[in-house]
Amino acid sequence: MSDSCGSGTKPRRVAAIDLGAESCRISLLNWQPQGATLRTVHRFHNGPQERDGNLYWDISRLCEGLLEGLRLAAGAATGPIDSIGVDGWAVDYVRVDGEHKPLQDPFCYRDPRTETIPTQFWKTLPAERLYAITGVQMLRFNTLYQLIADHNAGLPDGTCWLNLPEYILCSLGGRPVSEFTLATHTQLVSATDHAWSPEIFRAAGLDQSKAPEIVPPGSIVGQVTGELAQLPEYRNTQLIAPSCHDTGSAVAGIPYSGDDCAFISSGTWSLVGTVLDRPCLSEAAFKQNISNEGGLEGSSRFLKNVNGMWLIEESMRHWHSQGRDWSIAALIEACRSLPAPEAVLDVDHPELLLSGRMPQRINSVLRLSGHAPLPEGPEAAPQFANLIFHSLAARYTEVLRMISEVAGKKFRSVYIVGGGNRNAFINQLLQERSGLEVIRGPVECSTIGNAAIQLAALEGRTGSNSGASRDAVAEWSRRLAALEG
Repeated sequence: MSDSCGSGTKPRRVAAIDLGAESCRISLLNWQPQGATLRTVHRFHNGPQERDGNLYWDISRLCEGLLEGLRLAAGAATGPIDSIGVDGWAVDYVRVDGEHKPLQDPFCYRDPRTETIPTQFWKTLPAERLYAITGVQMLRFNTLYQLIADHNAGLPDGTCWLNLPEYILCSLGGRPVSEFTLATHTQLVSATDHAWSPEIFRAAGLDQSKAPEIVPPGSIVGQVTGELAQLPEYRNTQLIAPSCHDTGSAVAGIPYSGDDCAFISSGTWSLVGTVLDRPCLSEAAFKQNISNEGGLEGSSRFLKNVNGMWLIEESMRHWHSQGRDWSIAALIEACRSLPAPEAVLDVDHPELLLSGRMPQRINSVLRLSGHAPLPEGPEAAPQFANLIFHSLAARYTEVLRMISEVAGKKFRSVYIVGGGNRNAFINQLLQERSGLEVIRGPVECSTIGNAAIQLAALEGRTGSNSGASRDAVAEWSRRLAALEG
């Protein structure tokens, strides 16, 4: 991606790391008065590994892939790299020792160990009270429940725990922190004072001293050290916590933020919502399990998690194991000639959050709802894809209407960003179902938002809470979105 930019803009080079549950990428922004480029310099596969009945992330392999990408970024840079920022998925974390080394590989949020913990915990702290404090949707894999699972299993606390993006920053030389937008997703942060909630830590039997300092998005948390700092490009590189939650960075990267606009950040998960100036903690929001996640300058991303492209990705892995490889493009083309399914699938059924045998899991959910199952052989892949795509569009529409009603906002359009927005078939179905204008935003919106927050921080443009200014980030996001074309 490239473009020209105004003369008088100070040259900047920033590296943006985006951790994905399916793949990770390292991108380099080279912003020069005579022209700008933003390109991915390295991408590598990611995924949990099963060991002894549990799912883990291979943290050593993850770090090796990121270091390789940062070395490639140094080779592609035309001078010193000003900063590195990291965003990624929420809830998962690394327990570390006094030298900030991992005590073990972190668990994957899809591990079933937390399945019964929320209902047990709500007997101590009712869900209504928990929502009144945090405003966060009840998801059984939230950091709160994972930490309780660690405690119940007698796992050592270490000196602290760090969510994955902040752990990567710490491993590169930063101080241990918890960036605000990602901290809110732990279900341990007060929505009103933006601090860890002692009430929740006490109810859960957790040691609050193990929780790191909360910092606003755009905080400079250190400087690159270690072997990477031996490279000339990284000798004075700042480490910046952008919006460490990838959805937070994606929303920050949307080039339009009018009050009549909703968003869908579409990937393995789909995050469907809108931006509010302050959290909505109403009874209606609690009953609909809508989440208030932190944003720039204390704003709130009012959203719901929807099971996203995971459904088709996991199905494709199953068909591959059966000897048939399907591409997304081939499945979309096949769906165009199929009629709409007789009934849609409950895409958020707990059974569909688990890994393995996805076609069988889908049929199990169909049977539970009184509908006929589909043939499970690889040749039936288009039928499954058709069901998934129609069902996602239906669920997106339902959630958008719900959020519009609860938030008291009337939407005219919905921006779809992230890799899932390439699926023109779902986009078309959504527009037909919802009646909203569907606008395809940047694919790499997390990277754009990540880089925009870094640039605002490097310029020293802060907002009301000493983090990156919303106006500055929006200005940079519009410039960077133009690079993607």
